[in-house]
Amino acid sequence: MAKILKVGVIGLGGIARGAHIPGYKALDNVTLVAGADVDPKARKAAREECGIPDVYDSYAEMLEKHPDLDLVSVCTGNRMHKDPTIAALKAGCHVLVEKPIAMNAQDGQAMVDAAKKYGRRLMVGVNCRFDAKSQALKRLIDDGALGEVYAAKAIATRRRGIPSWGVFSQKAESGGGPLIDIGVHCLDLAMYLMGYPKPVAVSGATYAKFGKRPPEDMIDWRWNPRKFDVEDYASAFVRLENHACLTLEASWASNIDHDVFNVEILGDKGGCTWNPCKLYSSRAGVLINLEPVRMPEVRSHSEEIRLYVDAILNDKETPAPAEQVLETQRILDGIYASSEKNQEVWLRKPPATRKKR
Repeated sequence: MAKILKVGVIGLGGIARGAHIPGYKALDNVTLVAGADVDPKARKAAREECGIPDVYDSYAEMLEKHPDLDLVSVCTGNRMHKDPTIAALKAGCHVLVEKPIAMNAQDGQAMVDAAKKYGRRLMVGVNCRFDAKSQALKRLIDDGALGEVYAAKAIATRRRGIPSWGVFSQKAESGGGPLIDIGVHCLDLAMYLMGYPKPVAVSGATYAKFGKRPPEDMIDWRWNPRKFDVEDYASAFVRLENHACLTLEASWASNIDHDVFNVEILGDKGGCTWNPCKLYSSRAGVLINLEPVRMPEVRSHSEEIRLYVDAILNDKETPAPAEQVLETQRILDGIYASSEKNQEVWLRKPPATRKKR
């Protein structure tokens, strides 16, 4: 009989009940046995609406009462990613932690080190790479359709979209603003499509022009402007180890025409965009645009979980390994440091020579 993975969930809020739990329940090779959350309403919803039999107000108690757990999803707020993840790894569980990996790269490295120490798989929930468009572009790029990839643009901008719930706008709880909230998604997607070259240097700037303003010209004003201490706009230029480059733009609020979430990859034989999903190239002296005729319907969170479970059960490569996603956190940390210092920040030793472009 095939092994059935026993799953626990730490943090039973919206992302758990709306994405992780349905993703696990759709599989016949896992069983949800336990959950933990400090909020009694979340515990009640997990038990009554999601059918999780055992719920606790402490993840430590959940891990103690269920020593046979195989896999744990950590769906807590950013500040609470590190400790529950390390505790679950120490308890012998594989862990899927929501993005970002942690508040900063130092905490993320501690999580990666713990996974290695205890011999478990640590994956980060960067679900955008499992979208059907992402997978189609990845196959095309890996097949050489773009040739040598030398540049990328990643953008996640909203005209007016400062989160009106939770603690997104409090640095002590979230670590940052739109960079960590939505920018991390398009950044990971761009890096994934490029093959995840290691970042070498970052030059960035962050601004807070809307979060502390009076509500007259804002929409859905429910955050506390007195507690708003993160950026609401950021822009960055990233140098990569293979001499490619990447630009990143992320905002919750900016004076633009419409919201944008997109990634553009440039190669010497072709280019592509994620939204719309198109490839741009030339054939026989003619500029051509190629786009898919039909795409499969994929729920990216569910596909993320399905592939992770399959990797664990069949000893395959982890779909979004923490060691890889940690590089995006290094970039984010570098952007904040660069903005504060008003200068480029080196993340690694500068390369001795640069090849011709």
